[in-house]
Amino acid sequence: MGLFKNQFANLVEWNENGAGVLFYKWQNQEIKKGSRLIIRPGQDAIFLYNGRVEGIFEDDGDYDIESEIIPFLTTLKSFKFGFNTPLRAEVLFINTKELLVKWGTKNAINLQAPGLPGGMPIRAFGTFNCRVVEHDVIIEKLAGIRQTYTVEDVKERIIASLDQLLMSWISKEGRDMFNLQADAANIARGIGSDLDMDMRKLGIGISDFTIESFSYPEEVKKMQEKAAAQSMIGDVDRYTQISAADGIAQGGHGSAAADMVGLQMGMALGQQMVSQMTSGAAGQSQAAPQGAGRNGAGPKFCPNCGTPTTGTKFCGNCGNQLY
Repeated sequence: MGLFKNQFANLVEWNENGAGVLFYKWQNQEIKKGSRLIIRPGQDAIFLYNGRVEGIFEDDGDYDIESEIIPFLTTLKSFKFGFNTPLRAEVLFINTKELLVKWGTKNAINLQAPGLPGGMPIRAFGTFNCRVVEHDVIIEKLAGIRQTYTVEDVKERIIASLDQLLMSWISKEGRDMFNLQADAANIARGIGSDLDMDMRKLGIGISDFTIESFSYPEEVKKMQEKAAAQSMIGDVDRYTQISAADGIAQGGHGSAAADMVGLQMGMALGQQMVSQMTSGAAGQSQAAPQGAGRNGAGPKFCPNCGTPTTGTKFCGNCGNQLY
């Protein structure tokens, strides 16, 4: 008989074959005589009987269930194995490690921005960490209806509420819609706090929520690059001419977002150009008598753009009055 006494014995264990699993429920509910429990590093094993927690085992190792586990179970500590009397209990394995998850908005979020009636469409990307923090809560809320719960399940729940959280925290304190990256840490801190509060209802904590980047439409990026180039060139008139030439060369094609942003920035640049032209004309009318050389001859080079003159009253390159 000794050859067959443990022929039905089983190993109660979790190999963690799937990455990113927060808990796993052992499938076979019948634990035979001679069975062993294996707890790997980063795991807790919870014995459940009739839906109630009988015992939580946190130290990794290889245990004989009859002699090393059952004596510590609340209502089953006097259980005796017989030939046909297996222990009918559930074993839930908890992943105690903190897991890193990447996230990103599914669709662009339209944020209110000055001068853009349709809003500014942006996307955001980043990471967060999650881990099981409340065994009792996760057993009550999830383990009764799920065999496993993964980081993808956590991510799906978070993404569902992320759009509203982003809009709420970005809109606070009148943040600059065109420079959100400068305030990304504060925005992420607020969102992370709200998400942690929500996920703890399931026994899962969220920590280190980060926003790695905000992504603007390509048209807006190009406008920002041109604005940076403008500050480097230092000549608004020249820059406006170049921008206008670019628009003509491209035939005016673009998306609705490009049209709206281009219109607003074009109006701003146009107003700036008109203002400069007005002030420039006034200055030139006062400086004209002084700019004329001896015998009424004009300068050899245009004082505005540096182009050689040909004896005319106006520069052939920029139109500036010479004398």
